[in-house]
Amino acid sequence: MTETSQRPLRVLAAMSGGVDSAVAAARAVEAGHDVTGVHLALSANPKSFRTGARGCCTIEDSRDARRAADVIGIPFYVWDLAERFREDVVEDFVAEYEAGRTPNPCLRCNEKIKFAALLDKALALGFDAVCTGHYAKVIVNDDGTRELHRASDMAKDQSYVLGVLDDRQLAHALFPLGDTLTTKGEIRAEAEQRGLAVAKKPDSHDICFIADGDTQGFLANRLGKAEGDIVDETGTVLGSHEGAFGFTIGQRKGLRIGTPAPDGKPRYVLDISPVDNTVTVGPAAALDVSALTAVKPRWCGAAPAGPGTYTAQLRAHGGETTVTAELFDGELQVRFTEPVRGVAPGQAIVLYDDTRVVGSATIATTTRAATALA
Repeated sequence: MTETSQRPLRVLAAMSGGVDSAVAAARAVEAGHDVTGVHLALSANPKSFRTGARGCCTIEDSRDARRAADVIGIPFYVWDLAERFREDVVEDFVAEYEAGRTPNPCLRCNEKIKFAALLDKALALGFDAVCTGHYAKVIVNDDGTRELHRASDMAKDQSYVLGVLDDRQLAHALFPLGDTLTTKGEIRAEAEQRGLAVAKKPDSHDICFIADGDTQGFLANRLGKAEGDIVDETGTVLGSHEGAFGFTIGQRKGLRIGTPAPDGKPRYVLDISPVDNTVTVGPAAALDVSALTAVKPRWCGAAPAGPGTYTAQLRAHGGETTVTAELFDGELQVRFTEPVRGVAPGQAIVLYDDTRVVGSATIATTTRAATALA
C-alpha cells in the first residue's frame, strides 16, 4: 500500500479558523497542490468574538481563517451553509435527544456538511479534493481502492468522527496532518514558524452550535420544559426532572435525587423513556453492556462478509474494545468480549481492523450484561 497520491490536485481547504486546518492548508500548498481556502459559515447568528463561544463558527474565526489564507498565499472565500447545517446537524441533534438518544453532532457534520454539501459543491466547481485538519490517514492500495486509517499519532487520532465516510467521499479526502508524529505543541510551533497568527489560539471544544456549553439549557429552549419522574429499577419515584432530554445514559451528576441509595453508592442514569418522560437510575454495574444492535451502517470500503472480530470505539475520545460483529438484515449485531459501560443509543460504534476503519453504525439497542446473565 502507498500513501495518497501526491500528484498535484485542485484542493479546497476547509479552514475553521483554528491552527490544525491552517497548518493542513499550508502543507497542502507545500505538497504542490493548487489550494483554495474556504470558511464555512454554519451559524445564522454567529458570536462576534470567541469569548463565551466554544466552537468554530464565530465571526472572529472567519477572520482568523482569512488572515491565515493571506499568509499562506491562497485565495479565500466564505460559504454560507448555515441552513443546511441547521437542517442536517442541529435539528437532527434536537430530534435525537427528544427521542431519548445521545447523538454525536461532529460525526453528522462530517457526513452531511464537510464531505457531502461542501464536497458536492467543490466537485461541481472542478476541485479534486477537500482538505481538512483532521488527524487521520487515507491509504491508496495498488488496485486504486482507498482505506481510512487511524492517524500515526494515536493521541490525536480523529478517525472515529470520520468513520461515516464512504468510498466516494474517501476518494476526494485529503488529511495532511495524518502522518504527524508530533505533539500539538509542535504543530503550534510549525504554525508560528509559518507566520500563522492562530498558532496560540485555543482549540475548539464541546458542541460548536451551543455557544455557552449548556446543552440542557439549549434543549430546554428548543423543546420546552416537561416535568417527569426519576425512578429506580423497581419503579420507585426518587425525584423529578424538567425534561428527560436533559439526561444521557451513564450520567452521574445533576440528578438531584434526595434519597440516597441503600448501599450509599452513586446512582447513574440507566434508561431514558421519552414516551412517559421517565428517567431510570441505578448502580454503576447495571450500566455494563454485553451486546448491541446498530443501524444505518456506513462502510469505508466493501461491507464485511459474514461474522468477524474487530476492535470497536464507542466515543470520540474513548478506548478500543474487542468485539465480534455481523451484518444481519441490514443491521449490525455486535457482541463484546468483555462488558463495556455506559453505552447509549444514538452513539456511533466504529469498527477497526488494526488501524483500518471498517465502518460505522448508529447504536439502536443494547443488551445489559446483568440481563444476559439473569
